[in-house]
Amino acid sequence: MIERPPQSGRLFFGDQVMTISSALAGVVFDAYGTLFDVYGVQTELEARFPGKGRAIAEKWREKQIEYSRLRTMSSRYVDFWQITGDALDYSCEFSEAPLDAGARASLLAVYERLPPHPEVPGALRALVGRGLTLAVLSNGNESMLNAALAAAGLRPLFAHVLSVERVRKFKTAPEAYQLGPDAFGRRASELLFVSSNCWDVVGAAWFGYPAYWINRANSPAERLEAPAYAVGRTMNDLVAWLGDA
Repeated sequence: MIERPPQSGRLFFGDQVMTISSALAGVVFDAYGTLFDVYGVQTELEARFPGKGRAIAEKWREKQIEYSRLRTMSSRYVDFWQITGDALDYSCEFSEAPLDAGARASLLAVYERLPPHPEVPGALRALVGRGLTLAVLSNGNESMLNAALAAAGLRPLFAHVLSVERVRKFKTAPEAYQLGPDAFGRRASELLFVSSNCWDVVGAAWFGYPAYWINRANSPAERLEAPAYAVGRTMNDLVAWLGDA
């Protein structure tokens, strides 16, 4: 039987209730979709391929995630920058949108300056102001992550920027989630994992993190058995929830 996640309040693990504020050593964030708007590429795509920008952006993200999973399952690792380029190539060909070298380079460069979701900077500063230590744990290359965080003015807020390139396996591989405990020197159960991707939240919960789902799209929960996790619509909900926990 699949448990429905609680919509607010304390975080429940089976029959136990964990009071987050009493044990939390840090907050670990996914990057793409959670902090950064991955569909921020749509404007440039639409300018280059009128009428096709949204479709290409959605296919690009879909193939990016698909390729990362397939390569991890098959032990065929390449870094996320290559996967992002391969996914772009496929998506443009699928949409019959001719992509020359200059356009390709320009579109890929957007990933190093993706805009944060509007509430993200203020929410992160509020968490740091409460004395919380923050980290990013992402499929992205460390260079990609540092560039995007710097462009958004967010890099000083994070004590750790963790890329799965260190373990050469993408999420939801356990080795990827282990990067958080290794960086903090604490157990996963003492860190809160936050993502806008429900599959990522489930993967983190399976690994042992208490988890929070930023359900920006108001999507249904994945049909995957997992410890229950908390849910909100934006990062502001997370800030409020941590204040009440």
